[in-house]
Amino acid sequence: MAAPTQKNNKPGKPGGKEAQPLIIAKTPAEEQRLKLEKLMRNPDKLAPIPDRPKEWNPRAPPEFVRDVMGSSAGAGSGEFHVYRHLRRREYQRQDFLDKISEKQTKDEEYLEKLERNKEAAEERTAKRRKKREKMKQKKLLAKKAKRETKSKKEGDDKSSESEEEDESKDEDEEEEREAEDDAEAPSFIMGKK
Repeated sequence: MAAPTQKNNKPGKPGGKEAQPLIIAKTPAEEQRLKLEKLMRNPDKLAPIPDRPKEWNPRAPPEFVRDVMGSSAGAGSGEFHVYRHLRRREYQRQDFLDKISEKQTKDEEYLEKLERNKEAAEERTAKRRKKREKMKQKKLLAKKAKRETKSKKEGDDKSSESEEEDESKDEDEEEEREAEDDAEAPSFIMGKK
């Protein structure tokens, strides 16, 4: 009976994986490349994504302090180090609270700024909308006035009737083209300078 073939050169174990040569990365880029190669060897396997580290929180101050430090004589030489440690911890806690309050004020200022910008943008668009409506009304009034003058001329002159209809059709077609151009015109073009 023949022995099973061995791929990994280890005696007594059946071959499963081939032995990989040990490669030591010399630069961070090479290390990243090796990690990517390892991930791409088995694309079905999920990539490990580490959890976000928790934000550091200082220890809460004690509710009741039993051994209050005093400035009286008789304190041992080791008490200074205990006092120094407590003082450092309290300063850290106060710095942490200051940073949190500063972050909150910055967040509030940012949200207020967003609101102001949004309101200003709405005002600008309302102003422009109003201007567009005025222009539209002006065009309609001019068109009506032109048709009225044409209708008066029609009573005077029947022969020029066909020319006026052609002109009104041309004007209508031109207005439709303008409306289509306005609807299709992009407000900005991406990727071009």
